[in-house]
Amino acid sequence: MLKAVLFDMDGVIVDTEPLHKKAYFKMFDEVGINVSQELYESFTGQSTLNICKRLVDDFKISEDPQTLVAIKRKHFKYLFENDESLALLDGVEDLIKEYFNNGLTLVLASSASMPNINRIFERFNLNQYFIAKLSGADLNESKPHPEIFEKAAIASGFRPSECFVIEDSTNGIKAAKGAGIFCVGYNSHHSKNQDYSKADLVIQNFKEIKFSEISKHF
Repeated sequence: MLKAVLFDMDGVIVDTEPLHKKAYFKMFDEVGINVSQELYESFTGQSTLNICKRLVDDFKISEDPQTLVAIKRKHFKYLFENDESLALLDGVEDLIKEYFNNGLTLVLASSASMPNINRIFERFNLNQYFIAKLSGADLNESKPHPEIFEKAAIASGFRPSECFVIEDSTNGIKAAKGAGIFCVGYNSHHSKNQDYSKADLVIQNFKEIKFSEISKHF
């Protein structure tokens, strides 16, 4: 029986990807590296620190990964506070409220940093619906490792078989399946070059997983 929903954030609840992309490329410029679109897309779903570790290794950057993280976050904070285009994805607020009103336990499991998670949740008044928020940046392993969803299931208080994950990235789907959790792949127009083949169910609209529909899978 379905008891809990484990939400990714970026690309599922809010489309901060354009802001993250702008912030990353401002950081790339600042440290003098040329990152291709293909390489950038391969980072989807990974924590900022792990991405910056890879950049330091691949480009032999003199700055340490933590410095790159700080530069990227500086640019993202400015964009978050000044870019008025940021909004919740279509239909997700109604979905969150419907799940909550039907007694499901909601947990956030995101690769974003906790400060960014809190900014989003405060801006859109989402804290009232979620019992826990987990940041991949604060865990030992990054997606596609299953750690974040293993711990999110524990935080929900239910077995993995009583939970499902909503993810929009290849790495996130791999992490959910690695944790033994039913995974819905959200293939929206915001997602670019991601692989949904390992998801248990692929959707393009949140109406496809309203409470009455998703419950049929449990």
